[in-house]
Amino acid sequence: MKFSRLALASVLSAVLLAACGKDDGDTIIIATGAPITGEYAAFGEQMKSGAEQAVKDINAAGGVLGKKLKLEIADDQCDPKQAVAVANQLVNKKVKFVAGHFCSGSSIPASDVYNAENILMISPASTNPKFTERGLAGVFRVCGRDDQQGEVAGNFIADKFKGARVAVVHDKQAYSKGLADETLKQLGKRGVAVALTDTVTPKEKDYSALVTKLKAANIDILFYGGYHSEAGLIIRQMREQGLKTRLIGGDALVTQEFWTITGPLGEGTLMTFSPDPRKNPIAAPVVQKLQAAGKSAEGYTLYTYGAVQVFVEAVKRVGAVDVAKLRDLLKKEKFQTVLGEVSFDSKGDVKAPGYVFYEWKNGKYDYTAM
Repeated sequence: MKFSRLALASVLSAVLLAACGKDDGDTIIIATGAPITGEYAAFGEQMKSGAEQAVKDINAAGGVLGKKLKLEIADDQCDPKQAVAVANQLVNKKVKFVAGHFCSGSSIPASDVYNAENILMISPASTNPKFTERGLAGVFRVCGRDDQQGEVAGNFIADKFKGARVAVVHDKQAYSKGLADETLKQLGKRGVAVALTDTVTPKEKDYSALVTKLKAANIDILFYGGYHSEAGLIIRQMREQGLKTRLIGGDALVTQEFWTITGPLGEGTLMTFSPDPRKNPIAAPVVQKLQAAGKSAEGYTLYTYGAVQVFVEAVKRVGAVDVAKLRDLLKKEKFQTVLGEVSFDSKGDVKAPGYVFYEWKNGKYDYTAM
């Protein structure tokens, strides 16, 4: 039997559609977008580990509505343009849910793509207020916000370091500037006169110019809005110039790579972070599995695991991957996760305990009793 070109094209199209339909019927495709490579890859590894373990555990327990989860890992390198490219790639892969991204500068532009394409997004780590302030219905986060974090940091400095000469510095990225601005705002409310404000360029290796300014201004406390790699180098270079200034930062210092950079010079560094989920008894089995696989549950590993858990539980309650219904459900109900009980407000922000302070000691970070 002979086929016309049109008929043959129709047959091939039907076969391809059938194949695609079968794949979509058997699996639910989800993703995590994170800096898998580049300067902040340590956090990408945390998110990747958390997402992979969540998918492994959920599939082992039977999956979701009789379907298996399939995980896509997307590398945005914490770059806004790359994040948009990654988001569009995930759209083409028919992803239904994204546990990501890490950097606020990536999450904000990527979320515009996901929201327009009806893809649900829960960030484990992006703290800039703008992320949830734009009214995008499908955008959520299981971490706190910089205005919460900055308030805690500002109050801590005002209460614990009375009379200290304070500097506030950031690296101009969305997360960094947001955190520094909110801390500066709270310091102002508490009547703390900031002796120096400045910015640096991320991913550089030489911060001696900043150190010279800190030394000239006799700075006792440096609040740094930025990431662990630059913070670690700044500490090393302060100590090399004989400066004993204490560095205080945010949640982007919660990686063992910080101590790898600083060594004992990082002793006493303080930072804000959400309550450590590793200390939550409900998370113990997951922590043990990760450790058995040679992985750490530090930082945002369990936050990513929890984000996937929320999505899966919501799908089970709705009975389908219906994003419109999932959006509504997430803003009404509570979910049990490795993070504890998770619920969201009307903006998509998590209703959870606020930030606490940690201190780096002997190569590890833990709650501080200061």
